Amino acid sequence: MILFSLFFEFFIIGLLLFGGGLAAIPFLQQLSERTGWFTQGQLMDMIAVSESTPGPIGINMATYVGYTVAGVPGGLIATIGLILPSVVIALVVARLLIRFKENRIVQSAFYGLRPASLALIAAAGVSLVQLSLLRFAEWEESGLLLELFDFRAIALAALLLILTNVFKKVHPMIFLAGSAIAGIAISM
Repeated sequence: MILFSLFFEFFIIGLLLFGGGLAAIPFLQQLSERTGWFTQGQLMDMIAVSESTPGPIGINMATYVGYTVAGVPGGLIATIGLILPSVVIALVVARLLIRFKENRIVQSAFYGLRPASLALIAAAGVSLVQLSLLRFAEWEESGLLLELFDFRAIALAALLLILTNVFKKVHPMIFLAGSAIAGIAISM
């Protein structure tokens, strides 16, 4: 039954997702709250792993969630559920687009999807900032504004922003590895 649930949930996400893997983050947050399959902290881990491994982010996250919930079969089922709508839609659209590529309605529909995609990616960015740089639980508990901010994470983010702009020719994996090491050192 869990495999069917994984397939269904990721099929729906794949059906509604426009804008790539980062646009999946709001869907995954809602899935976490609704099913309890993973925590917000695990979602942050998923994003970090998905960003640093080869392949599309959304597929990596679906595989990660599926594997976390139901092992290898879960990873496969969640991944298939996520990509199946895209494959079917791409086949249908490719067939129809040949006939209707000059149609103003089709062109307008694609034009209308751009802001929706941007909004989903922006929402994902805001969620990432909230999850990684802010500590709402500590702030609500203490009531002190200074408790809201995770200053170590903010300092690391600022340092990485500066370093990635100064050293543009350095491979991104160097920054990812350095961030992982810094995160381990800071957390100890």
